[in-house]
Amino acid sequence: MSKKSDFEKALKEFVTTLQGYISSEDGQWTIKGFIDIYKNVYTISSDTKIISKILEIHIFPKLLELSEQHGYKIVLADHQNYYPDISFVDNDDDSVRFAVDFKTTYRQPNKPHLCNGFTLGSHGKYFEDRTSTKNIQFPYGTYSGHYCLGIIYDRVDSRDIDETKIYSLDSLTSITSVVGNFNFFVTEKWRIASDKSGSGNTANIGSINNIADIVEGKGMFSKLGEEWFDDYWMNYKKITVPDGKGGTKKITNLKDFVAYRKGDTSLIVPKHNGAPKKAK
Repeated sequence: MSKKSDFEKALKEFVTTLQGYISSEDGQWTIKGFIDIYKNVYTISSDTKIISKILEIHIFPKLLELSEQHGYKIVLADHQNYYPDISFVDNDDDSVRFAVDFKTTYRQPNKPHLCNGFTLGSHGKYFEDRTSTKNIQFPYGTYSGHYCLGIIYDRVDSRDIDETKIYSLDSLTSITSVVGNFNFFVTEKWRIASDKSGSGNTANIGSINNIADIVEGKGMFSKLGEEWFDDYWMNYKKITVPDGKGGTKKITNLKDFVAYRKGDTSLIVPKHNGAPKKAK
């Protein structure tokens, strides 16, 4: 097996161990809050950024164990806005590197087959120029693979959480966890990408939203391949074509792009955001 396939196998086996590590038997997160030196416990906010960071901290010791078992050292991003969150670098050959980004998001309460989605990194300078060191730990082209380590969860109804209440250690198990019912996945990021930007005006790649497709790596580019993913996002909103009405337009969707490149549009995997069909 290649270094890449070995690493991916190890990472996928790793996430199967996380359920028992971070959640209780009833599916609640084992993290209940913050504790001060007086042994007072304060509940965690349901803010997604706070939950994401604490989840990262929670599983990091296990990631260290993983790296040691498989002969890698972990290099953390030097700055908060750098890509990726973690670089796995081979102990014997530091040219062998894997990018791993944490991706945490919540299920949509009214459509539990969908999640809120997430961004998959920038399609700006370092993505276009694979030798660039701008906002990236190592040049993009020096990584042997780019992976998402994802956690999808349910958020508890805010009415069940009292952020103003202070608890004692004796009542720790009675505190309702702010999140639970975790679903873990590992996939190369191109496999779960959509053809739309992930956030506002920033140059971020967006993900698909269907949880089953995310877990199985069935994004819009999954049949086309990584080269199409790279080509599309390097050229996102940069190619001008006739709009059929006497004017022009920028290409901002995968179907138009594949047609422009004279590729096979039947290989585009459509988004499946509708409710799953019930078995008869």
